[in-house]
Amino acid sequence: MEFRERVFEAVRAIPVGRVATYGDIAKFIGCPGGARAVGNALHTNTSPEITPCHRVVSISGRLAPNYAFGGTNAQAKRLRAEGVEVWCGKVDLNRFRAELTG
Repeated sequence: MEFRERVFEAVRAIPVGRVATYGDIAKFIGCPGGARAVGNALHTNTSPEITPCHRVVSISGRLAPNYAFGGTNAQAKRLRAEGVEVWCGKVDLNRFRAELTG
């Protein structure tokens, strides 16, 4: 399976109401240190309803400034609709970070 598909599969494993960091995804798919590559792959996502890339945030919990489906405000809106609290463009990773397993 190619890198992009492994990223998308991992993102689909993030439960509703939870988030993961780009680094979490990279580590989960066996590419520690590949956070930037994960972000690049997510920019090619054409089906956000299937691959919920809005659930991926930076290591500090910051939302994506260039979120491909409407910018930071759209990402925040999608997360809030799932029960994730967003404050000043950030998510509290201690409360909302997903445990990726599998």
